[in-house]
Amino acid sequence: MAEEDEHPSPAPALEMPSTAPSASEPEPPATSDPEPEAPQIGPAEPAEPPPAGPSLDRPEEAPLEDTPVEAKAEPHAAPQPSPETPPPAAPTRPPPVPPRIIPEPQPPRETAPIVAPVPPKRRFRLWRTVRRALLALVILVVAGPPLAVAIYRVVPPPITWLMVERLVQGQGLHKKWVSLDDIDPSLPNAVIAAEDARFCEHHGFDFDAMRAAMKANERHPGKIRGGSTISQQTAKNVFLWPGRDYARKGLEAYFTVLTEALWGKRRIMEMYLNVAEWGPGTYGAEAAANRYFGEPASDIDAGEASRLAAILPSPLKWKAVNPGRYVQKRSSRIGAAAGTVRRDGLAKCLL
Repeated sequence: MAEEDEHPSPAPALEMPSTAPSASEPEPPATSDPEPEAPQIGPAEPAEPPPAGPSLDRPEEAPLEDTPVEAKAEPHAAPQPSPETPPPAAPTRPPPVPPRIIPEPQPPRETAPIVAPVPPKRRFRLWRTVRRALLALVILVVAGPPLAVAIYRVVPPPITWLMVERLVQGQGLHKKWVSLDDIDPSLPNAVIAAEDARFCEHHGFDFDAMRAAMKANERHPGKIRGGSTISQQTAKNVFLWPGRDYARKGLEAYFTVLTEALWGKRRIMEMYLNVAEWGPGTYGAEAAANRYFGEPASDIDAGEASRLAAILPSPLKWKAVNPGRYVQKRSSRIGAAAGTVRRDGLAKCLL
């Protein structure tokens, strides 16, 4: 018996009373909680004694550890997983995309310049531009001089290269244009006698005078003698610069032909007497007569005209008033030759 007391037999399991609600008690609201737990199989733990107090008609329930009383699920509720079943794994997110790193711009490397070939269109345009420039230059050279000569046939030239050069040197500028009719005829006769005795006979060039000048220059190299006609000197004074270079001489010949063809002898003499240099800053017969004799060019006499013609080769060195011995002798010879020009009609082209 003692052994039996030490090892008592297990107590019979208590029968769980029904938990269905009574008719008099309202039914709790249905929820979507999981269905009630299945009854526990095996020996039940001893129930705690009920608390003291008035008992109710409701039968007692066996309390479960940490198991709340839940309402009975509806017959058609969806089966829910048991608490032991792990919840479904949450959907995994894609790994974050790392930000794009833009490399910093690197300075360009120093390399040898690459010369690209000129495309055919550009070469064609370049050649077309050069061709147009050459054509414009040809037109300027060919058509420019005749146009200028044609304009000066009726319009006095405003200024010449020689006037500009002397003005830069500080010699001043004194000139006044007058018609050939307002110049005393003794001055054109004296100029023809001193500079170009065959002025009315040649067509711009006196080849006999050129050959004589060349022989004189060979005999006396230190004393240069010119063989230019009044037509050549007029072309040089009006259109060209002073000097003795071959380019200027070539252009002088070209302008001489043009002036002879477009102006005629009378206009050439009128132009020559209005642009010729007669002293520092003094140009034209009117300015010379006013400076040296205090009178207009229409009132000068034969002696004054001879002295003006005598200083034409070197107007900056020789003087028309109170001249030296050489100028006096030269003016006397010119006066005598001017009489011959008048008597023989060597200036008839000016009438």
